[in-house]
Amino acid sequence: MDILHRVGIKAPLERVYGALATVGGVAGWLTSTQGSGEVGGVIKLRFTSADGREVGGCDAKVLELRPAERVLWQVIEGPPEWVGTKIGFDLRQAGDYSVVLFKQADWKQATEFMHHCSTKWAIFLMSLKALVETGRGTPSPHDAQIGDLS
Repeated sequence: MDILHRVGIKAPLERVYGALATVGGVAGWLTSTQGSGEVGGVIKLRFTSADGREVGGCDAKVLELRPAERVLWQVIEGPPEWVGTKIGFDLRQAGDYSVVLFKQADWKQATEFMHHCSTKWAIFLMSLKALVETGRGTPSPHDAQIGDLS
């Protein structure tokens, strides 16, 4: 099972790719990020609440970087449902828009957590769009809150 999303961003592919393929770029739309954004490197993503408390995270190995075409990670540590999933961003130009096709592939089952993550990915993809189009994203903990899973 996969989470799938599509978003059009009014910007050149190179700008969108830069926001997806660099540690600093990812921090501008997703969350606090450390590590290496190079192929074979590991990106450490940590999500926090507004009061600074860590509420989740994962480590993802960078599997593929194709400038202005594709970014692919594989989760190697984090929530059990995420470990082994692949997070991909495929890019293409469509007129004035860069189209991002997002996929978090290989979920073992469609749990309530998967539903939650799908909504959060949509929120973060809109943050990516805002970052690239306006220069200001809404990464964690400034993202829209949808409630916890308890």
